[in-house]
Amino acid sequence: MKPGNHINFLLRLLIDYLVLVLAFLCTRQYISGLGDVFFSPFNGLLLGISITAWTIIGLSLHLYDEFRTRSFSYEFVAILKTTLLHACFFTFLFFYCFKYYPYPRTFTLLNASLTFTGILIMKFLVKQSLLRLRSNGYNIKNILIVGTGDTGMNFYRTILSNDHFGYRCVGFVDEQTNPYLNGQYLGKIADLQRVLEDHEIDDVIVALPETPSAEMEKIIITSEKEAKRVRIIADCYRFCTSTASMNLFGNFPLLTIRTSPLDDPAKQRFKRLFELCFTIALFLTVFWWLFPLIALLIKLSSPGPILFKQTRQGLKNKKITCYKFRSMTRNSDTVDANGRYLQATQHDARITPVGRFLRKTNLDELPQFFNVLRGDMSLVGPRPHPMALHQESRNTIQNYMLRHVVKPGITGWAQVNGYRGETRASGLMQKRVDFDLWYIENYSFWLDCQIIFQTLMNMIKGDKNAY
Repeated sequence: MKPGNHINFLLRLLIDYLVLVLAFLCTRQYISGLGDVFFSPFNGLLLGISITAWTIIGLSLHLYDEFRTRSFSYEFVAILKTTLLHACFFTFLFFYCFKYYPYPRTFTLLNASLTFTGILIMKFLVKQSLLRLRSNGYNIKNILIVGTGDTGMNFYRTILSNDHFGYRCVGFVDEQTNPYLNGQYLGKIADLQRVLEDHEIDDVIVALPETPSAEMEKIIITSEKEAKRVRIIADCYRFCTSTASMNLFGNFPLLTIRTSPLDDPAKQRFKRLFELCFTIALFLTVFWWLFPLIALLIKLSSPGPILFKQTRQGLKNKKITCYKFRSMTRNSDTVDANGRYLQATQHDARITPVGRFLRKTNLDELPQFFNVLRGDMSLVGPRPHPMALHQESRNTIQNYMLRHVVKPGITGWAQVNGYRGETRASGLMQKRVDFDLWYIENYSFWLDCQIIFQTLMNMIKGDKNAY
């Protein structure tokens, strides 16, 4: 770690320690009042444990990583996870390790709330201050770009248009110059050592697609001899997303251009366990009486079956049978004369009166909880589409098939953000897919809880796009 980075890391730790101390003192003052001893040895022990636990948990959850080029949302998630684990650790410690604990249980909850709020505010203020300083030319990292082709110039333009990242290009090194360098051409690759000696440079950015291995080795060795960090822009950078990751497979670095938290088998098992428990609880408390009631209303409103079964595409594009309460008249057309899927429209004559209510409140989707029990679907995930619409969209919508790297869901991020129902208007299906991909790349248990809650609220008040 460079001296400047080391100092920055220590300052971030000290700010967090200050917040932890203040949160602890404020919590104790509120819980116990003035008391006869403001700060006892036992308080000191608790505070020391708190700071030690926070440091270990924070480092494990990458709370102190470099967030220079990322939005504050990444840091927010790291703060939230660290605070929750810190609170869980203290809850276990207090009630299982200490025989005598002088504070009520609300102490832990209040302390965690104050800690989260305080650290969130402080890190936001620090980030905004650093952004302002970088925009004014302070706290800048100097970089040298090796390569004057399209890759190097695109990276250079990214730096110029994002001055809050805190990077400044000292110049370029390549075998040939570029008319758009504005005098920043510093020499050929053979001159790299001289350039590094003559200029104050922090990082060397290699932007040379399809560089021969011998030349790449020379660039890396020369840069590291001058104690410069080397960063290489991969040839496939145009296809990478913000979730791209690099892992070693033996001695081979493998770049995954798009990752998801659900790639982790442990997270898959946890999501599955939660969904099973949630679904079984609903069957035992609500569905045992609600399903027969809905079935009776459907039978009284129109002749035909109670359930509507439809083949759709699930995980890894495998076919699944999706169940719904029938909301349309029996034998309604699902495709037009040209074979295009007939989406439900406002005032659609095919929809029965009871079906209109079921669709408006999302109650028609409830039989898909059987799909959840079977393992075909999740509570939350990209909505599966009818086969005709699926085939139509896979060839016209960008990244459409990436939705199938996870199980489809009864509800999803796109649906709670208003992208459900008819998608005939230009761009609506693409928006839906974009929201689905964002969910896949940003999955968390808390995000699932938020989507379930928002879906419940939409069921109560009715969804304007559901018809």
